[in-house]
Amino acid sequence: MKISMVSEHASPLAVLGGVDAGGQNVHVAELSSALAARGHEVTVYTRREDRSVDERVRLCDGVEVVHVDAGPPERVPKDELLPYMDAFGDRLAEDWSRETPDIVHSHFWMSGLAALRGAERTTGGRPPVVHTFHALGTVKRRHQGAEDTSPAERVDLEPMVGRSVDQVIATCSDEAFELKALGVPGSRITVVPCGVDTRLFSPNGPSETADRPFRIMTVGRLVPRKGVGLTISALASLVAAGRDDVELVVLGGSSGPDHIQEDPDVQRLLAHARSLGVDDRVVFRGQVRQDELPAALRSAHVVVCAPWYEPFGIVPLEAMATGTPVVAAAVGGLIDSVVHGRTGLHVPPRDAGAIADAVTMLLDDPELLASLGAAGVERTRSRYSWARVAADTERGYRRVLGRARRSARSSGEAVTR
Repeated sequence: MKISMVSEHASPLAVLGGVDAGGQNVHVAELSSALAARGHEVTVYTRREDRSVDERVRLCDGVEVVHVDAGPPERVPKDELLPYMDAFGDRLAEDWSRETPDIVHSHFWMSGLAALRGAERTTGGRPPVVHTFHALGTVKRRHQGAEDTSPAERVDLEPMVGRSVDQVIATCSDEAFELKALGVPGSRITVVPCGVDTRLFSPNGPSETADRPFRIMTVGRLVPRKGVGLTISALASLVAAGRDDVELVVLGGSSGPDHIQEDPDVQRLLAHARSLGVDDRVVFRGQVRQDELPAALRSAHVVVCAPWYEPFGIVPLEAMATGTPVVAAAVGGLIDSVVHGRTGLHVPPRDAGAIADAVTMLLDDPELLASLGAAGVERTRSRYSWARVAADTERGYRRVLGRARRSARSSGEAVTR
């Protein structure tokens, strides 16, 4: 198949450097690479953010990244990209009219707008469009309220994307439920989770040295909704209960280790730790490269993922793949990926006391820690490898193509793909 991926703000090339790669960047890069390994030809379209980069860049065998001119050739916050999606879609239509893809797979709601526009304007016939949201505005607004920076148009345009594409690939069962509430027919929703690189993230390999007997770790952005402050509060509860053997290492932020003190989120969290008297036990490391993350995760006894909400969450998979148990808020995709009592423990969202209790239970029971870690490795290898995710995604594509062919035959149209 000729597959066109559309990822307007998250370039898969960011994964090569690692530091700027978020969940969508990783997802698009790994899924595209895994589909190429299955014999497909993948082109990823992303918005040009640097006028000096080539228009077309090879990511790996079978995957090419195309930088689309839509808006200024510079970094623009994703919530300010909506005005450029018509131009993005028009550029897609130009490319697809020269060589029409068998299927289009867009990522994030604005990419869906561009992909639908491009597909409708493709002169060789409209290619089927599959879509993955990665996050839903209704959920974001529910939890962030006035702090939600999404454009106002999202409330109407995002459901329209879901109802207009040929298939929505949800990343977890909770998202599928939310999509149905937005009016997306259940018959056009399939669930395929995100994946993890089980070769890079494995229990075998080097491990960092911890400064204290037990190390707790969090990984990801440091914005309030990610719940790092809750984990610091849980650490304070552990110390208040007499534990003098625990440290918390925080990976992530808006800058690397050389500029960590300039990060306003670090300053906010450090002030919180200081107010609780545990600032000497919290280490902020800033952003780390993807290839450095496994060694860090192996050094942790427990990884805490305590977001207020989470569309999917790749960090728990990365931790489980390295054999590190997870304490996870029972929200969104974490409900699916972390199996309570088998690969980690679920806690209620926004409950620092529950996090402290769960961490205490694990640190006090080495056998439980070991069994959860081993089960996490087994689960990620069997269910969340990118090879498995790509195979499931491919099956979804083929169902959509089969439906398109049957529809074309029934209407008497020529079937070209």
